[in-house]
Amino acid sequence: MSLNYIVLRNLKKNIKNYYLYVFALIFGVALYFSFVTLKYDPAMDEVKGSVKGGAAIGTSSVLLVVIVAIFLLYANTIFIKRRSREIGLFQLIGLTKGKIFKLLSAENLILYFGSMIIGIGAGFVMSRLILMILFKILEVDELAKLRFSTQALLQTVIVFAAIYLLIMIMNYVFIKGQSILSLFRVTSTTQERIKKMSLWEIIMGLLGIGFVAGGYYLSTQLFGGKFNAMNELMIIMILVLGLVIVGTYLFYKGSVSFVFNAIRKSKKGYLSINEVLSLSSIMFRMKSNALLLTIITTVSALAIGLLSLSYISYYSAEATAKESSPHDFGFARTEAKEKFIQALNKEQIKYKEIDIYPVGVDVDATQIMDVSPFTASEDRILSTSVVSDISIEGVELEPGETRLMGYSSALEKLITLKETGEVGFLTSSGTIKQQLSGVSKQPTLPVYYASGSGVFVVDESVYQELVKVLDPKLQKKKEVANYYGIEITDRSKLDTANQIYENQAPQEPSFSQHKYEMNQRSNMGMIMFIVGFLGLTFLITSGCILYFKQMDEGEEEKGGYTILRKLGFTQSDLLHGIQFKQLFNFGIPLVIGLSHSYFAVKSGWFFFGTEMLTPMILVMLFYTVLYSVFGFLSVLFYKRVIRESL
Repeated sequence: MSLNYIVLRNLKKNIKNYYLYVFALIFGVALYFSFVTLKYDPAMDEVKGSVKGGAAIGTSSVLLVVIVAIFLLYANTIFIKRRSREIGLFQLIGLTKGKIFKLLSAENLILYFGSMIIGIGAGFVMSRLILMILFKILEVDELAKLRFSTQALLQTVIVFAAIYLLIMIMNYVFIKGQSILSLFRVTSTTQERIKKMSLWEIIMGLLGIGFVAGGYYLSTQLFGGKFNAMNELMIIMILVLGLVIVGTYLFYKGSVSFVFNAIRKSKKGYLSINEVLSLSSIMFRMKSNALLLTIITTVSALAIGLLSLSYISYYSAEATAKESSPHDFGFARTEAKEKFIQALNKEQIKYKEIDIYPVGVDVDATQIMDVSPFTASEDRILSTSVVSDISIEGVELEPGETRLMGYSSALEKLITLKETGEVGFLTSSGTIKQQLSGVSKQPTLPVYYASGSGVFVVDESVYQELVKVLDPKLQKKKEVANYYGIEITDRSKLDTANQIYENQAPQEPSFSQHKYEMNQRSNMGMIMFIVGFLGLTFLITSGCILYFKQMDEGEEEKGGYTILRKLGFTQSDLLHGIQFKQLFNFGIPLVIGLSHSYFAVKSGWFFFGTEMLTPMILVMLFYTVLYSVFGFLSVLFYKRVIRESL
């Protein structure tokens, strides 16, 4: 029997166990090749010039390699341990360790580079689709063509050849370091089984639940006003991160066993077949995989959180644009406004002018502002603008009365203001005191004028008094203090007006809702695109790792299934128990990851947009559906193991 014959026979025999590994490898190569192809695609020039797309794609390709490399090395570790008995048998029949290494290397070479060739082909086909998706997200008007890049091919071959060399080094070290006896014991010592929970494990279980709950609670209080100094805020953020990660590890190490053990004791040992195959198995096995599950859960939560935040920003781009620039167009210079109006008249586009004359002022907000990490208790002065009530439609105030407008949700979390109280407008001749009569989120001026603090509206008489006594030094932009807003009344001509604005490229400061929205969609769309594909890669690889672990457990528990079958339990009985087991095996890391991401997003989503639930739920549903596929595949694998157990 030649070595080549053994290689081909082993490859054919093990391909049924390697199919998901091959799929993940093909997927990783295809995605990497597609990303690198994007980097060298001439169609990306417009994206590169606007949002540094080339650098972003290059950085993401490096992260993609790290994720795929870790997965391939870990998967190889699992597979070579599963084949330890086979390696031991080869040594027993007289093959040297060198020949066994050559045999495994040849087998891996065929499998690895065969998958890589298929992956490159798939990546070439996928590259146009990915480019189309990117252009759709960024709303770039550019034709996506199918192009083959030799630079991308060379880079992909070099990267994955380097990963293959690492795999071979790992195999060589494993084979050289194992004796024949130890090779037959590898699979029997990979999982830890404990008959009774110790006091320390019970304490770990309670601490795990307590740490995670404590981290969640602190995350909800980050911007709630309890922490009034920046250094306190930073310490709490680090504490939240530490509590959640350590708590997650302790949860897998002790909490799961503690909870399942409590359930088992409550039944006084009378467990159904479903509970025997699910609860009893998981409570003894999950603790041995605590570190792996902690890493998977943490990175999954990070991926879901980042994708949710970027999608929140992308989803809220239109609403955020209206908050930042309340009118379709705005100008601070008269000549820029007149030039734009002339072009609108030429195109017969109907519009409405809104002229507002804000004055810059420092406002003593001591009486209405609570202490926060962003405001010192001894110096709570807002540098913002004041406008007259006659320039704001629907607002009418009495002398001595003022209202704050444009107080956004994000600002509300940073600077907590009371809706009533005394404020003082600081002038060169003294302080003009006014009573705050309300706070509104309705924007009146672009953020440029409000300095992020909102705009104070006062009675016309008070406004005129402020104009007379205002110190010119307080004016931030005295030469551009006026604001001219343009609202297009004929909405069917809005696209034409936007094109006029783009063509004129008026001198700053000038404002366009559409331009602001497109800039936000471009920036956050690129982040969403990259995080989405990296998250998808991690989802596939982590799902495969959990699936491989189930393959190990399934083979190890095959003897137990044989006994249960001989006792009279049917395949259907055992399969129901396995379904419960996979529900816990895949469901617990998924639920914990989704829970972590929810509290992470909830603590600071308002900095990214105006809507949280819809974007976050969509991301979580997408992640859950894809993750569930691996649980389904695990059930199918166990179904085959149960069928072959008797």
